[in-house]
Amino acid sequence: MPVVDEIACPFQRAALLVARWSGARRDEIRRLPIDCLDRYADGTGRLRLPARKTYKERVVPLHEDGTTALQKVVDLRRDGRERPFTDELTGQPVRYLFMQHGKLLSTYYLFDTPIQEACKAIGLVRPGGRDGQGRGTVTAHRFRHTVGTQLAERGAKLHTIMKVLGHSSVSMALVYAQISDQEVLRDYKTVLTLGATIAGPAADELKSGALPEEAVDWLKTNFFKTELELGYCLRLPQEGPCECDLYLTCAKFVTTPAYAPRLRARRQVEQTLATDAAGRGWDREVERHNCTAERIEKLLTDLDQPFDNADDTLVEERLDLST
Repeated sequence: MPVVDEIACPFQRAALLVARWSGARRDEIRRLPIDCLDRYADGTGRLRLPARKTYKERVVPLHEDGTTALQKVVDLRRDGRERPFTDELTGQPVRYLFMQHGKLLSTYYLFDTPIQEACKAIGLVRPGGRDGQGRGTVTAHRFRHTVGTQLAERGAKLHTIMKVLGHSSVSMALVYAQISDQEVLRDYKTVLTLGATIAGPAADELKSGALPEEAVDWLKTNFFKTELELGYCLRLPQEGPCECDLYLTCAKFVTTPAYAPRLRARRQVEQTLATDAAGRGWDREVERHNCTAERIEKLLTDLDQPFDNADDTLVEERLDLST
């Protein structure tokens, strides 16, 4: 964000970049403690957000741009000698990061002023404004929606979106899942269009066109809700709770080649668990894990996918929002 990088005040620059890359609320950023920043084992920035609207502290990954800008403010403030404030929610003493001359900086100074200047610098203005030179069309709160939308479009689970943005209800996170219409359409076509390469108990029903019209209508409207770890569950609401994640033989389960890396990884896990169970003399567990591994092999065969692939890189990953 070149225009933000050019902001002279390190406090304003850091506040905007943290908003852009964390999706945090403005008041959460304003009340960050001095010890809010460290790093994960792989070097990714880790931001600790204070308990505010949801009364729960949370930790989220932070892009390097935001991490670098915030670290500069931490370095500036580390040796500050002001007395700690008492947090109005927790009652605990806290040294706030965004302070000058013994006072907590306002959201107007940290966000509204610099974002307006940035908008004017690149021509994102509409008529009006106090000085008659127009008013910026972007607010700092827009960054929060940007993060939520990008998470949804890059395949983040609803729970991840909730955790990053600090939502207390699924309905709020669903807003972003519904925004990513193009991603939903793409996934929808990989499963429900004629000629799609799919496997699983529900595949025959889909390929034959035997799925009831009302079921198709529901899936078109709610397809983003059907995704599982290894594929999709086409169970309708009136059919009760989903069991696809527990039983890969569920009649409503279907998967596509896009899930082949996950299927292979799950197969390896099941084989490892079967070996461990055999060493402990747990015959029933050996049978259960072997059955699951064999079921996954059948799915991979139906998808015309190999059982092993050296190119698979299924490691714990954090979503990259930089592109």
